[in-house]
Amino acid sequence: MKNKSFGAKLLSFVRDNTVPIMFVLICAFCIPLSGFSFSYLLNEIITRMGRNIFLILALLIPIMSGMGLNFGMTLGAMAGEIALIFVSDWQIWGIPGVILAMILSIPISVLLGTFCGKILNMAKGREMITSYIISFFMNGIYQLIVLYMMGSIIPISHFSVKLPRGYGIRNTVSLLNMRQCIDNLLAIRTNGVKIPVLTFLIIGVLCLFIVWFRRTKLGQDMRAVGQDMNVARDAGINVERTRIISIVISTVLAGFGMILYLQNMGNIATYSSHSQIGMFCIAALLVGGASVDRASIGNVFLGVILFHTMFIVAPKAGAQITGDSMIGEYFRVFVSYGVITLSLIMYETKKRRQKSQMGLQLQREQMEEGAK
Repeated sequence: MKNKSFGAKLLSFVRDNTVPIMFVLICAFCIPLSGFSFSYLLNEIITRMGRNIFLILALLIPIMSGMGLNFGMTLGAMAGEIALIFVSDWQIWGIPGVILAMILSIPISVLLGTFCGKILNMAKGREMITSYIISFFMNGIYQLIVLYMMGSIIPISHFSVKLPRGYGIRNTVSLLNMRQCIDNLLAIRTNGVKIPVLTFLIIGVLCLFIVWFRRTKLGQDMRAVGQDMNVARDAGINVERTRIISIVISTVLAGFGMILYLQNMGNIATYSSHSQIGMFCIAALLVGGASVDRASIGNVFLGVILFHTMFIVAPKAGAQITGDSMIGEYFRVFVSYGVITLSLIMYETKKRRQKSQMGLQLQREQMEEGAK
């Protein structure tokens, strides 16, 4: 009996953690083939953790409020890029430039988040696909602003930012003078590994904020809305307003995360930096064992480690196996989309199984009542 119980628990664990287990196996297979040293691999993973974790944490609050995976976080990334373009034009560098960019991104993120939240309230039950399409729509608006309006309508003067024709932003805006300004402050270097202490302190503050926020009245309201909107509405909670606030908070945090991400990279790819950021952040979160309706801070950290370890070693492993490193590149993109697809299929399958079990239970209870 105990063996059966252990077997059932093991099967349940594997079923609930299929994606993380799959990635552990992929990484275990690819790491020896890549030939990278332990110190190099550790340094790359720590760098990518500092670069990406803040962005991924921005996804947790919409999941808590029952809105699923927020593909609309791309709107926050656009707000962060626009803020950095202004800071670059004004030539304000270093940590003051990062702080100013964050301040400038807040009103843009709030405006975009409010717009996104109101649209999502009109599409209850279809938030993920709706937010995905909204990000495409807003990308067109963003392109219009940075390609035609900046320099002609919106004042942009510095030659390093503006296109030679007099309006529009260059394809790449250099952030060399603020590159890794936060990562290098208080950084610890040991055995070739750089630990960006200040960056991890900022991430730690956000983690504490999320833990505290869940216990607040607003956080409890969001959890209630996420569990059952009708029950929450009957309890006196303004469901629509609560959902909008969750998207606004997520968008603001995504803007901050994008600024931290770009200061680490040292440049802005003006027209493409934000385009895949939502997809990769969501893929990393799902790799950590999260689902559409459940995600934790632990899922974020595990997902970043596994997903980006695969990103680092896959091209070199692909070159070793096939002689062509591009195979590894294609594999990374394939896995990114594949993980999202697999997770959504598993979520829907689990949801239907639970509904079926509930239906059978209800039918059994009705038969028992009829027999009495």
